[in-house]
Amino acid sequence: MAKEEAKKVKRPSPLKRDLQNEKRRLSNRIYKSRVRTAIRAFQDSIGKEDANQKLNEVYSILDKCAKKGVFKINKVSRTKSRLAARAVAKV
Repeated sequence: MAKEEAKKVKRPSPLKRDLQNEKRRLSNRIYKSRVRTAIRAFQDSIGKEDANQKLNEVYSILDKCAKKGVFKINKVSRTKSRLAARAVAKV
């Protein structure tokens, strides 16, 4: 009985790791939400005058996400390529 109770006690290290993971998860969630919103705004502006400006905003946000480790570099490159192709096709 005492051995089972001793196993349930968490050391400070895993507790700190849990706090760090939660903090990182919330931060990543904010960045991912910003990316999705910017992409949606870009898709709505395709064929309009401000489409190029919206595309540059998406690029900027994606690059920041890659720098911070929210997205992998290949995912960012692939997304940017697809958005650029979509912009060219609709012009």
